[in-house]
This record gives sequence, C-alpha cells and structure tokens, in this order.
Amino acid sequence: MKLVMTLLVRDESDIIDAHLAFHLNAGVDFVIATDHRSEDGTTQILERYSREGYLRLMSEDAVRIQQSEVVTRMARLAASDHDADWVINSDADEFWWPRATTLKEALDAVPSSYGVVYAPMSYFLPRRGTGLFYDTMTVRLSQSAPINNPLSRYRPTVKAAHRASSRVVVRRGNHEVDHSGLPLNDWHPLEVLHFPDRTPEQCARKYANTVAAWPSTGREPGAFVLAAQNAIERAGAETHFDKLAVSDQDVAAAGDGKVLETDTRLRDALRRLRAPTGDRYFRPDELQAPLALPQPSALDDVRHAVEVAVLNEAELIRIHRGADDLNLRVQALERRPSARVLRRLLSTRR
Repeated sequence: MKLVMTLLVRDESDIIDAHLAFHLNAGVDFVIATDHRSEDGTTQILERYSREGYLRLMSEDAVRIQQSEVVTRMARLAASDHDADWVINSDADEFWWPRATTLKEALDAVPSSYGVVYAPMSYFLPRRGTGLFYDTMTVRLSQSAPINNPLSRYRPTVKAAHRASSRVVVRRGNHEVDHSGLPLNDWHPLEVLHFPDRTPEQCARKYANTVAAWPSTGREPGAFVLAAQNAIERAGAETHFDKLAVSDQDVAAAGDGKVLETDTRLRDALRRLRAPTGDRYFRPDELQAPLALPQPSALDDVRHAVEVAVLNEAELIRIHRGADDLNLRVQALERRPSARVLRRLLSTRR
C-alpha cells in the first residue's frame, strides 16, 4: 500500500516540522503540500522536506482561495502522479492517529468494498507555557454530550480519508469526499488529534488569515472563526487565549473521566522522534527500528466508543437543525405576496 498525505499550509512554522516527521514515521510515504503565502519560515521547512525527497511542494499566491479546489487538485495528483492507494487530506494542526500500530495497518483493515473512512476529532486545549506545543498541550476535551453551539470550535466532527481516485472531490474542510467509493460510517480506524490554538500570536494570525483568504462569494467562514476574530479584535489575543487555556489546576485534575483527560500519546511519540540535538526530528530511514504506536487499550476502546456515540448524537442534532432551518425558509417564502397569489390561482383551477 502507498499512503499519500496532502497539506494546505499557511504560517505554521511552530508545528509543521513535527507534523511532517510524525506522519512520515507513522506510515505516510509521501506528502503533497501547497504553501499559501507563508511568511514565517514555513516555506523553508517544506523546502527542506522537498529536497530530501519526502514532499512535493506547490504554491498558491492568490489572496483568496477555494480550499476545496486546492485540496481536490492535490488529492487527484496523489492518484495520477504518485500511485497512491489511500489519501489523507490534513491540516498542519491535525495529527492522524491510527487505532493500530501504523496508519497503513489501520487502513489495510478497511474492507475493499469501502472507499472512505471518517476519523473523529479530539480537541487538545491551549495552555500557557514555554517550549514545544506538544509538551504543554497534553489535556484534551472529553465530551459525554455534544457541544453544538455554532460559536464553539469544539463541536464534534470528523475528517475523511479515502482511497485514491483521479476523480475525487474533497469538500470544504476535508470533512467529506465524493467519487472515491462507498463511505464506511460505522467503524473508525483512525482519529485526529487536533491542536488548533497554541499561542496567542498564532491564534490571531490563524483567524485573520482564514478570513482574509475566504472566497468573496458563497458561504461565510464558520461562525466560530468570525467569533474568535471578533473577540481577538475587541479584547486582544492574550485575553482571548487565556479564556480558552487550561490552568495548571485543570491539568492536575484531568484524568478523572469528566470533561478533561490527560493524553500524552502525541507527546510521547514526538519525543521519541526528536533528535538529541533538539533541533530536528528523525526521518524514517534514520531510526534503528520503525516507529510503532501503542495498540489501543481496553480503556482507550471505551473512550473511543463514547466519543463515537457523542459524534452520532451531534450529527443527529445537526440534521434536525438543518430541517428546522429549511422549514423556516419555506414558511418565509409562503408568506410572500407572490406565493399567496399563486396559491389562489391554483385553487381556482381545480
């Protein structure tokens, strides 16, 4: 099996090196990356992996972009130019964790009749501290019931991985794909460890970049993106970050099975991959033995089952909410004078 990952990246220098090193050691064979106007050193990191033969680097210089179109282009190249069997479309702050020892092992277990699998997302919460993000961000949100406030970025959701196809269409946000086979909805061999908010400066840059790059036509950015940007503009990035961040007391209380749980899986893996010099990560061919991630324990399986149940509940709520919105729009149309005239005309013809 050949596994290719796509990345659309902008100003992610604090995390992109760790992201690439982890996935290349966890089973990804090759990366196709599009750099969108990075100015913080991200481009140079991507260029280094490209020179080493691990990555194909593309650039996108337009101010506003259609994220779906850019990712779809890369996903199709994975099939047509790089002989991929499976494709993972990722963001730089997403770490795809297999419920097996490698990503390939997890995907190899997917029945051949299915072409799409969904990975539930686990949110790791920001925390004040110095050093590398994965050393401080070791607490994640554990939901026993779904958060469904549109202003919250922590709503339960999934990302999609798929079999390679030169016809595939990746929908906005990489949550859904078309033309890549039947989706497997009832089993999740992967999960996504998500580290979206890491420092006040990174938060401010992230949301400003998202809004600036959003297409001028079509739907607006997600409500949580606009809410975060507005909060940062009103109160400042430091205040916004502190409202999200967990404290040392929160960390000490984590692990009690309530809202917060300590999770050091990514930290432990990246510490094994970090070179003793501390300035780089080992590549796959530099390790004496391949990186093997720990098999899920019985406790992990229980946690995963709870999160999948919450995810299903959240999806049902979204369906009901969508139906309610559609009903309100129909009622608004029916209240228009033209609709009333049309109904009278139709009634007189019966």
